[in-house]
Amino acid sequence: MKRILLAALLALSALSPAVTPALAVQPDEVLQDPALESRARTISQELRCLVCQNQSIDDSNAPLARDLRVLVRDRLKAGDSDDKVMEYVTDRYGDYVLLRPPFKATTLVLWIGPFAVLLLGAAGTFLFLRGRRGVAAGADTAPLSADERRRLDALLRKDD
Repeated sequence: MKRILLAALLALSALSPAVTPALAVQPDEVLQDPALESRARTISQELRCLVCQNQSIDDSNAPLARDLRVLVRDRLKAGDSDDKVMEYVTDRYGDYVLLRPPFKATTLVLWIGPFAVLLLGAAGTFLFLRGRRGVAAGADTAPLSADERRRLDALLRKDD
């Protein structure tokens, strides 16, 4: 019985967020207007939870994420466009709050950094493998002299 319960718990924990509904948005946060609520959910999926850092505020249960979700909904109810809401939030919290920051000088490392690390890794691997290939092929060893060849042949004949 314990094994079945454990297996069920593991199966439930393995469900991805794409399969499970977002449980972070509380019922008291949901707007009455479905169009506004849809816009709020779209914006919330683009904003990073400043506590969780790799979750959107739409998926996060952190109190700060809730505050940001309420802020987004308040701005939409006030009549702001989606762009104005995003501008308002980024003015307060910076580009870090965006899950997909814009490409500009201050975020250059975020965009180019992974590619630079990948290129450095590829270059290091290439140099490492090139060095090993030279050793394996015997590039650093001189051929056997006639005397060394005779001694090697003698040793090999002894083993037979």
